Amino acid sequence: MALGNDRTARRRVDARSSAERITAAGRTVLGRGEGSLEQIAAEAGVGIATLYRHFPNREAIVRAVLEDILETDLLPLIERAADAPHTRQGLKDIAVRLLDLITEERGLVTFASNFADVAVDVLQRFTSSLHPLVVRAQREGEVRPDLTAEDIPHFLVMAVAGLALPGTPPSLRARFITLLFDSLNPAGATPLPPLLSGEDDLRAAVGNVTRT
Repeated sequence: MALGNDRTARRRVDARSSAERITAAGRTVLGRGEGSLEQIAAEAGVGIATLYRHFPNREAIVRAVLEDILETDLLPLIERAADAPHTRQGLKDIAVRLLDLITEERGLVTFASNFADVAVDVLQRFTSSLHPLVVRAQREGEVRPDLTAEDIPHFLVMAVAGLALPGTPPSLRARFITLLFDSLNPAGATPLPPLLSGEDDLRAAVGNVTRT
């Protein structure tokens, strides 16, 4: 029984190690602007069958890479933003860093046809981390009172969809990030219309932008 348990544990460790290597290889390959599953498997040092065992399609690779980006690079920034003197600027810094990270992975946006779907799903995992920032910014009068933490993933993906495409110059990204975040200013803000049932998901609309 003990021997069987040891073998099962080793298989789990090996599987986790393979998945981690494939995810790291995905970041490397996509960072070069390339995008075939065969290239990712070769970079990871695994066979294509092993890759498919862990990641059955391109979307699964993008999800894993994006989760790795957010966990390792963006989450610490979200946590530091809680102590920033100006919370709206902290939220803007998060958006700018997210754009920088995704732009560095040059093939990430175009590798999967439904990048926007995956990005919204992954970012929604960080809603609970963003909630205290939004509440504090509203309390301090830096963010419009009708914004919710659930709005932030959609808001960020709108920025990513339009501004993280290959070839977008930094000056253009900075200009439109400023415009987007000015829309959070409570001064003179038009009240947001209510979301209707079945119309609260922007993923399909944003996905159309990424495919044009």
